[in-house]
Amino acid sequence: MVVLGAGSAGEWIWSQLPERSVAVVEAGRVGGECPFVSCMPSKTLLRSALVRRLAAGAHLYGAVAEPLALDDPGKAFAAALERRDRTTQGRDDSRNAADVVRSGATLCRGLGRIVGPGRVRVALTEGGSAEFGYDELVIATGSRPTIPPVPGLDQVPTWTSDEALSSAELPASMVVLGGGPVGCELAQVYATFGTEVTLVQSESHLLAPEEAFLGQILSGVLARQGVDVRLESVAQAVRQSPSGAVVSLSDGGAVDAERVLLATGRTPWLEDIGLESLGLSPSHDGLAIDEACRVRGTEHVWAAGDVTGIAPFTHTANYQARVLVTNLRGKAASADYKAIPRTVYTDPPVAAVGMTHAAAAAVMDVAFAGMDLADTARAGADGTEIGRLQLVADRARGVLVGAAAIGPGADEWIGEASLAIRAEIPLELLADVVHSFPTYSEAYEPPLRVLAAKLV
Repeated sequence: MVVLGAGSAGEWIWSQLPERSVAVVEAGRVGGECPFVSCMPSKTLLRSALVRRLAAGAHLYGAVAEPLALDDPGKAFAAALERRDRTTQGRDDSRNAADVVRSGATLCRGLGRIVGPGRVRVALTEGGSAEFGYDELVIATGSRPTIPPVPGLDQVPTWTSDEALSSAELPASMVVLGGGPVGCELAQVYATFGTEVTLVQSESHLLAPEEAFLGQILSGVLARQGVDVRLESVAQAVRQSPSGAVVSLSDGGAVDAERVLLATGRTPWLEDIGLESLGLSPSHDGLAIDEACRVRGTEHVWAAGDVTGIAPFTHTANYQARVLVTNLRGKAASADYKAIPRTVYTDPPVAAVGMTHAAAAAVMDVAFAGMDLADTARAGADGTEIGRLQLVADRARGVLVGAAAIGPGADEWIGEASLAIRAEIPLELLADVVHSFPTYSEAYEPPLRVLAAKLV
């Protein structure tokens, strides 16, 4: 077997098939983007930023009598970066590489290309090439940042999220292009440490295409934290300035900043890996796979992770890898994506799973209900004023099909909705579940009772 890509999906595969001869091909870091320049460093910095904001507001909670005098933002950010780099092992993948060897697989560092059915050639990082034959091929090449086609962008200081999360620089000002999860998370981090942040979003609300209320609430949170949120606006042109860059926006405004952060999404990495030699022509959206995670139109080619274009999250990649391994072992397994959670780790966190109200209403008779977290007893104890849970149900089947939430711990307690949707638990049973008092998860109870009463 040959595995193209040593990210989280590849890691699961090579570690679970000790009975096979496996070659793992990777040109970048073993472990992929998540542990080094994506998930882990961003969540580490978000945590540091949250603690700094809590410290600034400690007097509001009676933790101290007077407002705390926080240290210089630049010094604090340097400390946060030290913690980030400890968490990411200094972006050193040597431990991960050693794990490949211990598993019995062969690690081949370089760019892999399919040169025909059953054959992969690798342009080795240290020079030269190597060639492997395979009975089974797994494509797990991940994704790469999407660079928007803005005139002048290549002439000014820019960062992708990967670059921002491995840099030691704290810009005085920054324009973030893109109001999705990455743009919102990094806007919050940098604003907390003193950067003047302008967040530019082309849609009418942040976090499109999630439920509008999520982005609307988050937009207000970010604005109160100093982020200038520009909705329904796009960058039309960029030019150099003494400070860095001037970004001209479609709303008629222009923003001068030291850095431009590109957070406009990611594209499945399918270029130059030789798919044409297998007669495959993938679309821009990713490599099409069936429910077994086998590439459509093939017998012995599989794919997992961002390269498939399906729910591009680390947990999706791990799930697809588990399905794929089960099938390779000769047991039937099918992937089901209806309950893959989607999370944004801002403060407060945003979480959603299943269908939005609009998507569900287009194909079924739906009922929906919600509750503000401020109406829970836990919110009163915590001093929480912001947050909401909304649920969507299929009236005919009497099951939950979608959930969306923003509020403290939403990234954790969305799991209840994930299970309900995946297992298709009857609404009457869900409405009878007892939650601990006082918790935010109690917010499920009133809307579930409303939905159970609306059944056909």
